[in-house]
Amino acid sequence: MSEANWYVVHTYSGYENKVKVDIEKTIENRKLQDQILEVSVPMQDVVEIKNGAQKQVAKKMFPGYVLIHMVMNDDTWYVVRNTRGVTGFVGPGSKPVPLSEEEMMSLGFKTPEIVVDFAQGDTVVVISGAWKDTVGVIRSVNESKQSITINVEMFGRETPVELNFTEVKKM
Repeated sequence: MSEANWYVVHTYSGYENKVKVDIEKTIENRKLQDQILEVSVPMQDVVEIKNGAQKQVAKKMFPGYVLIHMVMNDDTWYVVRNTRGVTGFVGPGSKPVPLSEEEMMSLGFKTPEIVVDFAQGDTVVVISGAWKDTVGVIRSVNESKQSITINVEMFGRETPVELNFTEVKKM
């Protein structure tokens, strides 16, 4: 399998968040979580002064654009390209060009890799989020997404839940 890269997608102005939600729904429906890893609308905090009052608001860094971390193949290209509101990938012709590591770091997007010693079968406790204080056994570890999947009991049934490395600790 090829490596995931960040790509820039052009959207209709004002449709960035709708495109993000639609792509995320499609990822879930088509089970493409291992191919399209993240969809992002970069925001920055800006202080606005209106009528003499200061207010901090989040503004889109790149209006009309969405960043997608994905493995480029025919399926993922088709899903993104045929999402309502998407006008195309950024790149010459129909060939998308991935962003370089330097470009992503200058945007503040590359987070340092978290090195963990989780393994399948380890028992962990959730330390934050909706599942806080839940204990579970690791079913799978996804280092590229920096997440694990554990089983939790819900309504008397075992249910898989995906959590970030930072949300759990080993027991």
